[in-house]
Amino acid sequence: MENLPFQERFQFTNSIEMSKKLVAILALLIMSYHVFAGSKMKIYFNHPVDTSVATNVNAVYLNNCIADTLVAYINRAQYSLDFAVYNYVQGTYANIATAVNNAFSRGVHVRWIYDSSSSNTGLSAVNSLINRLGSPTSGTYGIMHNKFVVIDAYSPNPADAIVWTGSTNFTDNQIGTTDYNNVVIIQDSALAHAYTDEFNMMWGSSTLVPNLTLSKFGPHKTDIGRHNFTIDGHHVELYFSPSDGTNTKIQNTISTANTDMYFGMYAFTDNTDANMIVTKYFAGVYVAGIDDSYGNSYTPHTTFTSGLGASNFIVYSGSGLYHNKFLIVDPSDECSDPTVLTGSHNWSSSADTKNDEYTLIIHNDTTANIYYQSFKANFNFLGGTLTTIHGCPTGIANTANSLKRMLIYPNPSTGTSNIDYELLQSANVSITVINLMGKEVAGDVKSELQQIGKHRIAINGLSSGVYIVRCLIGTEQFSTKLVIE
Repeated sequence: MENLPFQERFQFTNSIEMSKKLVAILALLIMSYHVFAGSKMKIYFNHPVDTSVATNVNAVYLNNCIADTLVAYINRAQYSLDFAVYNYVQGTYANIATAVNNAFSRGVHVRWIYDSSSSNTGLSAVNSLINRLGSPTSGTYGIMHNKFVVIDAYSPNPADAIVWTGSTNFTDNQIGTTDYNNVVIIQDSALAHAYTDEFNMMWGSSTLVPNLTLSKFGPHKTDIGRHNFTIDGHHVELYFSPSDGTNTKIQNTISTANTDMYFGMYAFTDNTDANMIVTKYFAGVYVAGIDDSYGNSYTPHTTFTSGLGASNFIVYSGSGLYHNKFLIVDPSDECSDPTVLTGSHNWSSSADTKNDEYTLIIHNDTTANIYYQSFKANFNFLGGTLTTIHGCPTGIANTANSLKRMLIYPNPSTGTSNIDYELLQSANVSITVINLMGKEVAGDVKSELQQIGKHRIAINGLSSGVYIVRCLIGTEQFSTKLVIE
């Protein structure tokens, strides 16, 4: 029994131990509403947000309730809980160890990986029968810097699978309102399997017992090869460090900015990334950023203070840490590819080459706007002022020389969409559909010389994902996003 694969040894249980604290009950009710309201991705912040700039969904500020929300998710677990957490120090917030022990008592299979160089005093309250594994402490290794929990990854019902991720460690300052952090909770079986595969590589086994002979951390890990997911009709990328060349993915994301870009970072020490951001700024992209004072002695600090100036760059030196690690690209331009990059990965050489880290890249205009609501509130609170940026409106409406209007519908669609456009004068028309890797797809939808008046082109045969539709009307170019669910 002990040597059977972990996912084959699940035991079903219907019992769910609920916390008796009122705040935990309230957190569970709030969380349950959000999870089942239609979206598979929930994002929370532990500092106030500015919903005045919300375009679709209001960002959510969990005022000292992040731990209660985590406990509520743990209380829902039926089969498995995998923790890979840099540091757990139980404080004044809801008791995570108690929730974990209760899950273990009702038959949930629990595994825990922690960073050996951190205190992790909270683990002393975790049932000693629960297996745990500390990271290496050799000089060639950095730190096990992950902060993720995978819940019910191999449940018979794929909808049960949850990944808890983001930038937040399990300590009072991180979960409370001292340090600045974000939490991302994703309900997706494929993503949960990918996180579980990464966990198993560090654990050295897919069973409840770690295998120290096969265990791989840091530079010894290999690429699991699972990076692209479609969640709620949106493209999501996942990368682990140091096996996946994450900094290249960061630079690729920076390079896609067309209109505006915002970053919030604890340890920003990679100057290539900084130079790319400043280059975008000088090319006309509106850029603003927040960097923790940790980075003051590193080259990017000088790069930003001289390149972006005081009005666009804030160094956080308040109480606690500005502990976020995110980049927001084109949240004001739906016709571009609004994107959020977040996770545990600071923009440093150690994060890219020595530490165990993860990075999520979420291609979703709603998610980008949610993070912008948080960033704007942070930036304003710290004394800065942001310029309002307007990119392309929803759909395409233009009074250019040739084009009167253009509309893509339905969008999102389940496989077929129409492009309706009206020309003010005859013009050569070329309509191209490309995927997010820049490759032309769907036979490269095109038409040639079109006469004055209304026209329609059908796009079909696309698989689920996010695409960019580029329209060349005479000498004028227009772009918009198309989502296939």
